[in-house]
Amino acid sequence: MNWGKFLFSFSGRISRKAFWLYVAASIALGLILNAVAMPSQPVLDPSASPEQAMAAMSGYYGAIPLWYWLLQIPLFWIGLAVMAKRWHDQDRSGWWTLLLLVPLLGALIVLIMQGFIAGTPGPNRFGEGPMA
Repeated sequence: MNWGKFLFSFSGRISRKAFWLYVAASIALGLILNAVAMPSQPVLDPSASPEQAMAAMSGYYGAIPLWYWLLQIPLFWIGLAVMAKRWHDQDRSGWWTLLLLVPLLGALIVLIMQGFIAGTPGPNRFGEGPMA
């Protein structure tokens, strides 16, 4: 498997198995990155006034390191590329990814269609089958 093409290219097709492996790897990587990058939540004194509690929490989300945010750019690109290739396996345009913009229902539809619906057998307009 050509990892560069799998991760960064929007052309070609991938199987459901490759899609689910990507999903599992993304979840694992996300958990690791969040554990490393996110600061521990401040412990609040129960007797603190609301103003003191707000002051203690105000710096919490601002402490996420810059490298974490910069890493999100290639990870977002990789996610779009994998989804586009999965749509291509079903002989659909990668633009179907825009269904994710529909709140809640869109993500469910995309997950079902990409994770559970088989691709077209044999070649289609996007290339040979992923098992070819």
